[in-house]
Amino acid sequence: MQIHLDAIGGMAGDMFAAALLDAFPEHEAGVLASVRAAARGAACELMAHNDGVLQGRRFTVAEPGEPVAHTHTHHHAPHSHPHGAHDHRHWSEIRAGLIAADLDPAVRDHALAIFGHLAEAEARVHGIPVADVAFHEVGAVDSIADIVAAAHLAAATGATRWSVSALPLGSGRVRTQHGFLPVPAPATALLLEGFDTIDDGVPGERVTPTGAAILRHLCGDGTRLREPRRLARSGIGFGTRTLPGLSNCVRALVFGEVGPRGDGRQRSLAVIEFEVDDQSGEDLAMGLDRLRAHPDVLDVVQMPVFGKKGRMMVHVRVLARAEALDAAAEACFRETTTIGLRHQIVSGRVLERTSRTVAVGGRDLRVKTVMRPGGPTAKAEADDALSQEGHAARESLRRAAERIALAEQAEEGRS
Repeated sequence: MQIHLDAIGGMAGDMFAAALLDAFPEHEAGVLASVRAAARGAACELMAHNDGVLQGRRFTVAEPGEPVAHTHTHHHAPHSHPHGAHDHRHWSEIRAGLIAADLDPAVRDHALAIFGHLAEAEARVHGIPVADVAFHEVGAVDSIADIVAAAHLAAATGATRWSVSALPLGSGRVRTQHGFLPVPAPATALLLEGFDTIDDGVPGERVTPTGAAILRHLCGDGTRLREPRRLARSGIGFGTRTLPGLSNCVRALVFGEVGPRGDGRQRSLAVIEFEVDDQSGEDLAMGLDRLRAHPDVLDVVQMPVFGKKGRMMVHVRVLARAEALDAAAEACFRETTTIGLRHQIVSGRVLERTSRTVAVGGRDLRVKTVMRPGGPTAKAEADDALSQEGHAARESLRRAAERIALAEQAEEGRS
């Protein structure tokens, strides 16, 4: 499952939590329990909200003893927090509190990772070791609650891929415990390195440090997937600011896997192509072997072609995982002398296959079985028969291994 975040108004921790809970209301009780366990008994509430254009939810948090509905007003101006203006906690204290809290291990791991990104960014901004980082606004109870809520949802939804739209950078200044800082705040800017951004002309702090840390944890470097997806559900989460002519919300789009259609399972592939005319055949062969061994590369083929002035060149085509296009392209530049390449995302179809090892005549042979429309077929690895002398003997060994593999598969199907 993939979840795509459409940052219409920006991104903050409470907006993320509200959008995901709007899409997955069945996780509300679990989120509230995790927040109570980790955020010193803070109370939180999920409320319906309509800004006159869109209907969604708001996620509100209060310190113990405070009315929920009237707090949590800082999340698009997190540095002017009314409750935590003098509150600060060291990263080590927050880390110890999360470890000690009665949280599911997966929730705890997500929360520690998100806070870890924040601590690393703050350490870079102030030029201090990570262990010496003290959080001011982000150390407040409601920010901890937002991060724990996000961590719970990351674990509970079971999403394996996350992506995000281009993020509005905003403009102006924001008041913090360190004085006025430019928007985006320095730590936020570090966390958003690699993400696409836009300037939509709406000023103010549009992405908070907490929101940026959640994105860094879930979306990595901001890479967006480009492949067929099936929209399963959606949700909208509002922040507290009112933006001119724009709904201050995040929309969560939840995509399920595209299921089988006809024969074979549909998948998306990155196709990378380029030509090489100035690399020795020996070195190119080694480079292409290294490309084939790359974990994100599925196959590499080469063929002779004629280039300008009738010169012979090598045309290379690389098939890679769609979500790893950038990594595969970087490997192509690293292993070959090409200085330019083309790439595209294409749809493909693959048959279900399994691999097994069978014993024949005292030898172990790997066999790949494929579920074809007319029935399963098997093919033994030729390399595993190399020690057998003679073509006929090798062929007989492989055919025997294939018969055994098909018989084992049929037996497993009956049991």
